[in-house]
Amino acid sequence: MTASSTHCCRSRSPLSDLTPRALRALLFTLLMCVHAACSAAGGITMRELRLDSTDDGYQLSTDIAVTLSPRLAEAVTRGVALYFILEFDIRRPRWYWLDENVAERTQTYRLSYYALTRQYRVSTGALHQSFDSLEEALNLIGRLRSWPVTEHNRLKTGESYVASLRLRLDVTQLPKPFQLSAMSNRDWTLESEWERWGFTARAPEAR
Repeated sequence: MTASSTHCCRSRSPLSDLTPRALRALLFTLLMCVHAACSAAGGITMRELRLDSTDDGYQLSTDIAVTLSPRLAEAVTRGVALYFILEFDIRRPRWYWLDENVAERTQTYRLSYYALTRQYRVSTGALHQSFDSLEEALNLIGRLRSWPVTEHNRLKTGESYVASLRLRLDVTQLPKPFQLSAMSNRDWTLESEWERWGFTARAPEAR
């Protein structure tokens, strides 16, 4: 009586034939593709945040990386103004009730392009500044220095608070056809995550 044996064949992954060096090269290429896809979609990322206690009250300084999607960048060069809103608030946590809203502050930036001078302009209230490139204009929007956010008498020295900050594109100020596109197309939406951090109220720093 002859015993029959069976062999189980396992399929090999195509990656198993690659050398470690080839695998590293493939991984690097994939990471670059992911980075390119994220850049193409546009984005807003908080880089640095600082809340200073001064004689004039609390002042916020921050650096934010702002990148437009190709569609938004094209819209600007075709005459569509983009409005960005910087939103900031301070809340006092309360275990027995909802957090107390202590202070709120917003600032609006208007980004536009003038074909006659081939310059980008960033306006904040009555102030405006012109730039030769879109990158320079976006850098100004993302660079905030010593922005007054609240007076000292609104916070109690020694108590704990939570500050929140975000920057977003205000799609409600886009022309109506673009507002409809923004409802279904992420290329027209742009906002950062809320950045939140806790701090303890302190007396003004001596100068």
